[in-house]
Amino acid sequence: MKEPPIYGLRNVSLAFGNNQLFRDVELYISRGDKISLVGRNGSGKSTLLKVISGQLEPDSGEVFRQPGLKISYMPQEPDFGCFKTLKDVVLAGLETPAGQEFKADILISRLGIAAGQNPQQASGGERRKAALAQALIGEPDLLLLDEPTNHLDLPTIEQLEKIIADFFGAVIVISHDRMFLNNISSATFWLDRGIMHMSSRGFRFFEEWQEQIINQELLAQYHLDKKIEEETEWLHKGVTARRRRNMGRLRKLQQLRIERREQIKQAGKIDLKIDEGDYRSKLVIEAKHISKSFGERLIVGDFSSRVIKGNKIGIVGPNGAGKTTLIKLLTKRLEPNSGTVRIGKNLEEAYFDQNRIELDPKKTLWQTLCGKGDHIMVRGQYRHVVAYLKDFLFRPDQAHCPVGALSGGEKNRLMLALTLAQPSNFLVLDEPTNDLDMDTLDLLQEVLDDYQGTILIVSHDRDFLDRIVSSVIYMKGDGTVSEHAGSYSDLLNKISTPNPAGTGNPLKKEDKKKLLTSKTASQSKEKNSGSKKLSYNQQRLLEVLPLEVEQLERQIAELETALADPNLYTDDPERFDRLSRELPEKQAEKETKENQWLELQLLKETLEQN
Repeated sequence: MKEPPIYGLRNVSLAFGNNQLFRDVELYISRGDKISLVGRNGSGKSTLLKVISGQLEPDSGEVFRQPGLKISYMPQEPDFGCFKTLKDVVLAGLETPAGQEFKADILISRLGIAAGQNPQQASGGERRKAALAQALIGEPDLLLLDEPTNHLDLPTIEQLEKIIADFFGAVIVISHDRMFLNNISSATFWLDRGIMHMSSRGFRFFEEWQEQIINQELLAQYHLDKKIEEETEWLHKGVTARRRRNMGRLRKLQQLRIERREQIKQAGKIDLKIDEGDYRSKLVIEAKHISKSFGERLIVGDFSSRVIKGNKIGIVGPNGAGKTTLIKLLTKRLEPNSGTVRIGKNLEEAYFDQNRIELDPKKTLWQTLCGKGDHIMVRGQYRHVVAYLKDFLFRPDQAHCPVGALSGGEKNRLMLALTLAQPSNFLVLDEPTNDLDMDTLDLLQEVLDDYQGTILIVSHDRDFLDRIVSSVIYMKGDGTVSEHAGSYSDLLNKISTPNPAGTGNPLKKEDKKKLLTSKTASQSKEKNSGSKKLSYNQQRLLEVLPLEVEQLERQIAELETALADPNLYTDDPERFDRLSRELPEKQAEKETKENQWLELQLLKETLEQN
């Protein structure tokens, strides 16, 4: 049985001048709720958190707080100006710090905070960890987190997931990190064009739920014969199309990963028997045994790699591991202590670095992109500045707004527009996803999917990396650097099972399946070395699997429709529990069958080419 609410809003509205951020919001929060609050940049999410925290008063409506309720709020940009050390930042979360320093020490140790560091000199990641600890230390009943994963490395994000899972109170989180929200949320609030939509299910169900709401709106607008406003038109036509998993795109990414795996194998051989002329013409970067130290600290130790045209490579590792240093080494902005780096001919590089690009706050968006004219050259083609801004989700009326009036996410969006307009065949992106909303992340993913050149990406967004990269370079932080073909999730599986063939490390179920599939395909290839056809059973599966996927999609849709009934939980809790368990099972089965079909299709194409 759900606990009574500890906090509530009823018919709450707020506007800044003529900008109505939200209206008639009604929501209730119970102890133990783990809520993801999502919406586009500028939709009012951060403002709503300020209302809930008590920092802002709404224009109208009622606010209910359980007597004695303790609320803790971590803003997106906390102010550390009056603190001498990061430990002082953490202690500020206590009403009476005297005698309770041990609580700060526990959180400092758990999050790995450099306690004695001056906040003004600390990195973004260290400041973010200190702000998190400050919000947690007072053991609040309601914890409000605004973009908590920004600037955090992957190990810290995973640690934060555990903290939230164990947290006894209620949590509301604003984040663009899909995998983070998938892992921590049990309910979703969607603030869209001033209206609050609420779902009692976690973020992993958001895309299907969002599409249902959009389809309902379209149907209502059709019957009312109303003209769809420009913002809604983009949302309806763009979001649903971008969110659907395109089988052709998945095949393309899988093929890139297979090609990268073969390139890594070839580069690791002593006797390299490949067409030297072919690889030289496609070579982007060749690094041989490079090492880099700063003082006694080893950043990169004896790393070799070849980056070939079309590779899309992610670079991951804890904060301070040297990811940006590695990029500078590979792009020859920094010389290694030993080893060599060679850059391919005719390389046109575009480099995105949030700390390097400076925007003039007094200039308008129009002036920032194209100065006095009205067209901008985008990779060899002229585009009208307003049309190009619309590609990056800016409204036409924003073209003449000053850059200083933009939110942090909108500024990042503008910097991406600047970077991606440059003529290039080599794109270097250092933390491009910070402060971007999910719609912009989808747009960026679409642009990078279609990009014909080579990409190096540093990012802590696991879901984003899984969708984009053909391989991942992993930096442990001790100078060890290694490249793994596949996604970040594939890398995580390898790290968690370091010796899959050894007796001391039993394989996970999915790893066994992968090895069995690989073994079966290998045996089939050996048996049919003189043949260019799939076996009868494989061909049969290739025909049957799409039909099975369609059937599963229908079953999933029926389950989602049933679970969307707001009365189901109260009318028939047993059926609600059964359907809630059945839905993720069907979704996992569908994904397995899709991947199985993909592997068979790729095997068929390989056999036909040989």
